[in-house]
Amino acid sequence: MADIVKDRVSYGTGEKIFSEGDGASCAYIVEKGSVEVSVERDGEMFVFSTIGGGGIFGELALIDNEPRMASARAIEPCTLVVISRTIFNEKIAKADPFIRGLLSILTTNVRSLSWGNAAKPICPT
Repeated sequence: MADIVKDRVSYGTGEKIFSEGDGASCAYIVEKGSVEVSVERDGEMFVFSTIGGGGIFGELALIDNEPRMASARAIEPCTLVVISRTIFNEKIAKADPFIRGLLSILTTNVRSLSWGNAAKPICPT
């Protein structure tokens, strides 16, 4: 991980990291603490996941350059390793074209399963 660590950020309990619909310039690895990823629909909060140490979030927006599909907030004090778009692009450029294609398909499928997204998954039958 040392070759991707360029920056770290800290958030206190309840602090917003990003909001659904935001543009993305980075993803995060949880170094310490935990983060909740959620969406709000009709005034109600739905939690997708709680991410603890070693977990990553915010990566979909780096893969497909689409807006954030959920919000993230610290649910306890946390330290996050920032993975910039530049670092991500450098790493993905070195990956096998099959892996890059697979990531693209998986990202499309995940977004198609999200709340209210009408896109259809890409999967040949």
